[in-house]
Amino acid sequence: MSAIFENIGIDPGIIIIILLIIVIILIGSMISYSLRLSRLERKYKMFMKGSDAQSLEKTFMRKFAQIDRLYEAKENHEQTIKSIVKNFRVIFSKYGVEKYDAFDDVGGKLSFALALLDKENTGLILNAVHSRDNCFLYLKEIVKGESYVMLSQEEVEALRKAVNFGLGELEEDETDKLN
Repeated sequence: MSAIFENIGIDPGIIIIILLIIVIILIGSMISYSLRLSRLERKYKMFMKGSDAQSLEKTFMRKFAQIDRLYEAKENHEQTIKSIVKNFRVIFSKYGVEKYDAFDDVGGKLSFALALLDKENTGLILNAVHSRDNCFLYLKEIVKGESYVMLSQEEVEALRKAVNFGLGELEEDETDKLN
């Protein structure tokens, strides 16, 4: 065998050293894989601890049943949310109130104009005029932020507040995000 290496011009000692290095690398990787396998085996035993195959199957079946119930609940919630969104389009979501003294002899700002609008600025204005003897309530229709009937100064102010409802908060939120 050494004659073959001598004809090629390779020293047999170098071949033996190379083979020893390969054997050491293989032993190291075998030890590494052995440690990984033992860790995996420990994890598997922990997973299976106290459970036979039937009880593990029952656990999986319970979990799948829970997933099915959650899916049904999600579907119900989606339908409820769609219904809420549909109803939200027609509810009064904006308001504006302006309190005032209707008459000079009556103080305390007991009269008021209340504007109730939906998201498209359609709704109504209630104007309660309070005097010493009576209280009168007037209703005026608002369509897209406009009235077909003449509005008093207080009603105009209540309508302005309702139309701009939430805009001041939105601007504050936007400036907070930028800072």
